[in-house]
Amino acid sequence: METPYWADDYRSKLTSPEEALRAIRHGQRVFIGSSCGEPQCLVRELAQKAHLFGDIEIVRLLSMESSPLTRIAARSGGDCFNLRSFYLGSGKTRTLQRNRRFITPINLSAVPRLLRSRQIPIHAALIQVSPPDDFGWMSLGISVDITLAAAEAASLVIAQVNPRMPRVLGHSFIHVNQVDRIVECEEELLTIADPPGLEAARQIAGHAVKLIENGSTIHIGLGAAPQATLAALSDRKDLGVHTRFLTDGIMKLVGLGVITNRRKGFNDGKLVASAAIGSKDLYAFINDNPCIEFRPSDYVNRPSIIARHNRMVALNVATAMDLTGQVAVDAMPYNNLSGVTDIMDFIRGAAEAPDGKSILMLPSTTLDGKQSRILPTLEDTAVVVPRGDVQFVVTEYGVVNLFGKSLQERAVAIISIAHPDFREDLFYQARQKGLLAPEQTLSASIFGVYPVKLEEVLEIAAERVLIRPTKPSDERLIQEHFYNMDKEDLVFRFMHEKPLFPRRDVAEMYHVDYIKNLTLAAVTGELGFETIIAIGGSFFHPARNEAEIAFSVLKDWQGKGIGTILIRKLADAARESGIGGLSAYTMPQNQKMIKLFHSLPYKVHTFFDEGTLCLSCRFDEPAEA
Repeated sequence: METPYWADDYRSKLTSPEEALRAIRHGQRVFIGSSCGEPQCLVRELAQKAHLFGDIEIVRLLSMESSPLTRIAARSGGDCFNLRSFYLGSGKTRTLQRNRRFITPINLSAVPRLLRSRQIPIHAALIQVSPPDDFGWMSLGISVDITLAAAEAASLVIAQVNPRMPRVLGHSFIHVNQVDRIVECEEELLTIADPPGLEAARQIAGHAVKLIENGSTIHIGLGAAPQATLAALSDRKDLGVHTRFLTDGIMKLVGLGVITNRRKGFNDGKLVASAAIGSKDLYAFINDNPCIEFRPSDYVNRPSIIARHNRMVALNVATAMDLTGQVAVDAMPYNNLSGVTDIMDFIRGAAEAPDGKSILMLPSTTLDGKQSRILPTLEDTAVVVPRGDVQFVVTEYGVVNLFGKSLQERAVAIISIAHPDFREDLFYQARQKGLLAPEQTLSASIFGVYPVKLEEVLEIAAERVLIRPTKPSDERLIQEHFYNMDKEDLVFRFMHEKPLFPRRDVAEMYHVDYIKNLTLAAVTGELGFETIIAIGGSFFHPARNEAEIAFSVLKDWQGKGIGTILIRKLADAARESGIGGLSAYTMPQNQKMIKLFHSLPYKVHTFFDEGTLCLSCRFDEPAEA
């Protein structure tokens, strides 16, 4: 049979919404285009004529619900509509919990295969497209994801042609000859506003962006924390994008020249996604833009494709985590699509990418602050991310790397980034569950708020060195630091020979409150696998209102100014905390320590006590010129 000229075919298929939907029969399965690409005109007609249909199964991703199909399905008990929403999560929010029976958990990369194989046959697909070009090709515009596969697999394709739908390039087109009914209906596309600028989201973003290097390729979800993270990336260079959703935040970074896609290592020069969700400006930006390619979910979400990108960073929002690292991922306020289906694809793809990273952003509490999102166990919540797949976790209180960590190390690390109000209970729960050693004690550090302002990145001897406060999870790193030190330096540091460094002896260096007691470490290497090359600690003596300080620097790093940096930072922090001065006790032969103390801009007092040299200074006594 000869294929008709597309323009004639187009005219012959034109019809009204009511007439187009009459082709749907009782008991059939109907796919509806995804998220902001939902064909609203057709869906409105479907909802209005719901009473005329029986046993229709609606197949879709989690919808923007422009028409109340879920409510109709719930009220009719399935007599009119039943729903099948592809959603990965446990539906803990009230709306989802009420309708959780409609959820089909599945990784997004697998959905197109499910549809094309007709293991779940699609009888009709309701899609929204742009007007045809000169060759009869219509773009699926802002929603390609699983929509293309559904249209290709469907027995009946009903297309709403909307002049406001942008023409997006890539593997995103369907031909006039491939559809069965055409409804012309011009209307505004669905949009979403930016989430509010929550302080917790800004704090999470401040930690997360430190993990994103120049030249990284990013995947990022929706919500307040991702939006704040994108805003905080304005000083990066040559970022690339391979992600599920394009958003206004990504568009702004393209405009600033931050996103260039030049160093992706795969699909260089192209911003690759499967859908867009945002404002009218975003939809105008992607229209016929040659640097943008939209592809189906079995390409964008395929872990083997994700893994081909340089420095792939997958940023996702989590809902809850337990002390072993198991993660729940559900919709929640201002992240209401965070649970949808793509998280495991990107976590596993990023893990296999060269220098790839997976980052989970987790608000430490619910919005009202009454409940911790870090829990002893995930008892009544489905685990979405297994503990073995979790790498970086970020809350307002810091970032930890759980990859390769024991259950005890995980528990200590996770408690350290929980909200301080809940850490004590989490600590006792962890010990009760056998995640912590019986001798592990509660200390001031468990209530302290990590002072991120004291962090400083330096380049020393052509290597990146991070100066930062120590954390409760640094226990083993501190022990290893002292085991790596020269014997003579150990004698100077402890004023006697010391071959062993058990936990109880180094505990005061990481059990700190960050106010009266503070320890700073100079570290090299990746977060979670760092090496401490130097330590400077200050320990408060209330009777004298002084902080006693002590230092240790590995032999290969001595003479490079690290001790000077540490002592200046400790002095500044002590002064800001209302401490009156510093003191140190050392051996008279330890000229390095004596010289270091005298480098402070304060008058130094010295005296001997049974062969020990005592140094002190007061912050209200500046050194003479």
